[in-house]
Amino acid sequence: MISEVPQGLILGPTLFNIFISDLDDGIKCTLMKFADDTKLSGEVDTSEGRATLQEDLDRQTEEWANKNLMKFNKDKCKVLHLGKHNPGVKHRLGSTWLESSSVERDLEVLVDNKLNMSEQCAAAAKKANRMLGCINKGITSRGKEVIIPLYSVLVRPHLEYCVQFWSPPYKKDVDRVERVQRRATRMIKGLGSLPYEESLQELGSFSLEKRRLRSVLITIFQYLKGGYKEDGDSLFIRSHVEKTRGSGCKLLLGRFQLDSRGKFFTMRTISHWNNLPREVVDSPTLDTFKIWLDGVLGHLV
Repeated sequence: MISEVPQGLILGPTLFNIFISDLDDGIKCTLMKFADDTKLSGEVDTSEGRATLQEDLDRQTEEWANKNLMKFNKDKCKVLHLGKHNPGVKHRLGSTWLESSSVERDLEVLVDNKLNMSEQCAAAAKKANRMLGCINKGITSRGKEVIIPLYSVLVRPHLEYCVQFWSPPYKKDVDRVERVQRRATRMIKGLGSLPYEESLQELGSFSLEKRRLRSVLITIFQYLKGGYKEDGDSLFIRSHVEKTRGSGCKLLLGRFQLDSRGKFFTMRTISHWNNLPREVVDSPTLDTFKIWLDGVLGHLV
């Protein structure tokens, strides 16, 4: 290499994006790029699908990599088979056969081949508990004006990073994540003996489960009423049945066979949206919607 860009300059990512911009040229399957992470996915339930995926792998390694004098780190390349009846076809990168994996870390989120997200919930709770333990040992003050900011900045982000994707689907996972915040409230002076729900009321805060629900309902509002209306029409099916009571913008719940499909964002949030009062759904602005929504969530058990 004749010249290079010093690490940390904003020009580095820009030049890198330009360099890999043609990586998906001629690719028939789905190619996703984020920084230097690349994922290639496709349906392999037919012989044609398997062949197409392998052809795309060959095109990347044989053509693009060789032409650009680049090498893929084959030791880090794995195959994650998704689907109940996935045949588990083996694929190769160049002359190297890729190993299959039951769980992979994608942008710091653990994704397993069952898509139940339990491993990610356990990992997030472990990181958050470890940080909360450091606060408990290193901070002598137990006032809420000290504990709450530290918890909000150092602990809760572990429990909510990309949570729209890995939102705990099972009660055991919901409880596992919630226990971290429950432990944090007990650290605050005067709240240690109170039930969890009363502690949250004293703090004027929501449970993590309510915070996740609030986040997804705000997202739906933006898709349906805000700046992403066109995307919302492709994600959600609006009901055309006019009713005198309830929301003026009902959504239809589509059919699905796999349990994991029911946990997708577009499926698991519809019933909550349809249960919102009409005045909340018909809010003229996002800020108004948030105010009305907080009032509704505040009365939920």
